[in-house]
Amino acid sequence: MKSKAVLEFADVKTIASAAEAEALKNNWAVTIAIVDDGGHLLHLQRLDGAPPISSHLAPAKANTAAMGRRDSKIYEDVINGGRMSFLSAPYLHGMLEGGVPIMKDGQCIGAVGVSGVKSSEDAQIARAGMAAIGL
Repeated sequence: MKSKAVLEFADVKTIASAAEAEALKNNWAVTIAIVDDGGHLLHLQRLDGAPPISSHLAPAKANTAAMGRRDSKIYEDVINGGRMSFLSAPYLHGMLEGGVPIMKDGQCIGAVGVSGVKSSEDAQIARAGMAAIGL
């Protein structure tokens, strides 16, 4: 039997705080979502001015990154590359850049999803949050 790290509430708060700081530093109005390794929502924060749809997109991106164990951008690239049938993949609803898995010792322990600005900026915010816990 293997042991696996898990996100604790303190980790979630640290990630959320750092992601929020990155967004505010750049004057970006976004929604930040953090999920566990099964894609279950642990944190949702919609900053002032963030578009309402972002409160649906951020958790979907996080869920996709956690369930797929890879950046959600990979799925966007597959679809943009012409594989349109991938849109029918079950349980993956956030196939846009901005969802990043949280990996520790080769295991996915959760994911961060951000929505509200350019997709590359969403991913930048997610990665800033993860960096706050050393990942």
